[in-house]
Amino acid sequence: MDNNSSFKYPITISDAINNIEKRTYLLPAIQRKFVWSSEQIEVLFDSIMRDYPINSFMMWNVTSDKTKNSYKFYEFLKEYREFFNDENPHINTKGYTDFMAIIDGQQRLTSLYLGLKGSYAYKMPRKRWKDNEECLPTRKLYINLSSELRDDERKMIYDFKFLSANDVTRLNSIEDLFLLNDIYLYRDPDSLEDYMSDREWKDSKFAKRTLRKLRKVVFDDKLINYYQEENQDIDTVLDIFIRTNSGGEPLSFSNLLMSITTANWDKDARKEFKALVDVVYNNNFIISADLILKCCLVLFKDNIKFQVANFDAESVKIFDKNWDRIRKCIEVTFELLKKWGFNDSSLRAKNAIIPIVYYIYHKNLENDILKDHIHQEEKKAMRKWLCISLLKGVFGGQSDSVLTGIRKVLRNNQATNEFPFEQIKAEFASNDAKSLSLSDEVIEDILKTQKDAPNSYTILALLYSHLHYDTVTYHKDHLHPASKFLKLTEKDFGGNEMKYKFYTNPENWNSILNLQLLSGTTNESKNDEDLASWVESQNIDLASQIIPKDVSLDFDDFEVFLSKRKELLINTIKSIIRA
Repeated sequence: MDNNSSFKYPITISDAINNIEKRTYLLPAIQRKFVWSSEQIEVLFDSIMRDYPINSFMMWNVTSDKTKNSYKFYEFLKEYREFFNDENPHINTKGYTDFMAIIDGQQRLTSLYLGLKGSYAYKMPRKRWKDNEECLPTRKLYINLSSELRDDERKMIYDFKFLSANDVTRLNSIEDLFLLNDIYLYRDPDSLEDYMSDREWKDSKFAKRTLRKLRKVVFDDKLINYYQEENQDIDTVLDIFIRTNSGGEPLSFSNLLMSITTANWDKDARKEFKALVDVVYNNNFIISADLILKCCLVLFKDNIKFQVANFDAESVKIFDKNWDRIRKCIEVTFELLKKWGFNDSSLRAKNAIIPIVYYIYHKNLENDILKDHIHQEEKKAMRKWLCISLLKGVFGGQSDSVLTGIRKVLRNNQATNEFPFEQIKAEFASNDAKSLSLSDEVIEDILKTQKDAPNSYTILALLYSHLHYDTVTYHKDHLHPASKFLKLTEKDFGGNEMKYKFYTNPENWNSILNLQLLSGTTNESKNDEDLASWVESQNIDLASQIIPKDVSLDFDDFEVFLSKRKELLINTIKSIIRA
């Protein structure tokens, strides 16, 4: 370490915010993304107001032109939007004046900025991911001046909370809210006193004491204690970063590996990964950097565990060199899944796509696999493997051992022109938890799956593996229409309580037993038409729709129909697994 490296005289929060705005505080490429929740930020501000220590920061004083010219740095986030704006903007530091790079303290400094100057948008519950105010309302940090918090689970005293414009409108009549952004209007103590003397709560001791304290901790108190590192050697700084951040929860191990990867990558890895995440999102899937890194390991490393040794400079150079093809193979894999009808909800184990990525990469299929009417058998085998592996949950627990075993099979079958489903099945045949077989009990259970359950499409895609997914989009649909069951009353059954319970039990009418896959246009035309009349009027191929023959399709005979269809579905699943 340089002899000049040492703890420096502390500064105020306002000074730190000013340095962020002037871009004299930047973030090195080894830093992870901002990950703190809105609640963590609220607790941080409560701690500051209560004079709790917020720990020291570590700064790297970047003065070397070589470092500025060859290493990547980023600005702080100013407006956080979960998923859609969570990447720090890159800044070109070639020829840049000397600056401080934050080695330890990014989360706290970003939180301070977002609370005092910026905004924080997180997804509303039960909303689909969309970059709009309905899904992700912009929130700013407020403090309630009415009173202290009581019985708060977080043991906070000061009622800090991120609120949207709608929240403020709803709460303003019952709470005295102060926007933290506005404290900058009252930097001078006298101006704050003038402001408070004109408020409805001007006689509230708590409100006035709280605002005076807030102004003081932002502008007067020297709360930012920091150690300044002067060494300009990047490897030394990386070692300091690892030692500082690898010991606990503040930096997850996968985030640390991403940081090391970014530091050793010639391209802007964060930008490249974000671009890939965005492309995949446009196909209705959400993926993380972890999945991308795991794909890289499975493609090129014998040891696929998340270990620092697997992300050394030599390994990362291999990932970097082959990145264009890696990215393309991941992209087309998710496009393929979209064509098969999957989405983020039905793809319950993201690691399940890695063997498909591996197959496409090593077979050089990334430019052909999406084309209609070619590689049909390979795609059929991939889809069958995907469906069964998802239904069995083979990627739960120790997924690395599963990926290693599947990769061994794929390597051994490199010379063939088929996705080796049978060989994969044989590899795991002795492991009940990871095998691709489905016991009678498991089959019985999955046939009870409800229409809107995450697994329902996967089950139907397995059952209807004979359909042409390349050119047609398929929808889930009831055979006997749901509307008929929902309208039933006990009177319709003349007092036959058992029959009434059977017809109205969702395990019967809303389960896989009464579901099918239909093309979009066919589904629209069927609408709520009775099954019997629809089959007759449209001349439906019963075998293709897995509808039992020689059984009445009338609604009154639903019990017999369901019994026969259950038998047919069980046999269909068994024949698919054996095939």
